[in-house]
Amino acid sequence: MPSDLTQLTGAEAFTTPRLRARRWRPSDLGPLLRVYGDADAMRWVGDGSPLSRDEAERWLEVTAANYARRGYGMFALEDLATGEVVGFVGIVHPGGQEEPEVKYAFARERWGQGLATEAVRGVVAYGAATHGLTRVIATTAPENAASHRVLEKAGFARGELRPNDDGSFTQLFEWTAGPDRS
Repeated sequence: MPSDLTQLTGAEAFTTPRLRARRWRPSDLGPLLRVYGDADAMRWVGDGSPLSRDEAERWLEVTAANYARRGYGMFALEDLATGEVVGFVGIVHPGGQEEPEVKYAFARERWGQGLATEAVRGVVAYGAATHGLTRVIATTAPENAASHRVLEKAGFARGELRPNDDGSFTQLFEWTAGPDRS
């Protein structure tokens, strides 16, 4: 476990009516593997493969580096009623991309409860208010209708289809700050 992550333990980023978003802790490895190790959930993420333990440990290190570099990254989402980690949300720059991008995932038993929309709204408001972000993107598989609904409910507009190197496409969504948004 990376020792530099321990100094970042638990710093709260934001809350929503049902969730507390906080920086990752070494103890989040188990919940991280439960969510990102679920093959069905990961069918829409990257190459569709679940995360291995080694990959999850590396991701904890990358997230610590993101906190140090940008002040934000991925956050653990705790259920306010129980304290249980039920998912993850964040603003990241995958592969060093310049555009800040929202990412999220939840434990399967929490799907369909509106938590993803709540978390995405919360992280975008946090990014705007705390870090001055005025534009945030999200990307999905064109067939991932559930994520499209989440993003549209959270205030994102559907954008272009971006071509990938393998001939497939990625659906772009975009949130921009405006007079009625933080």
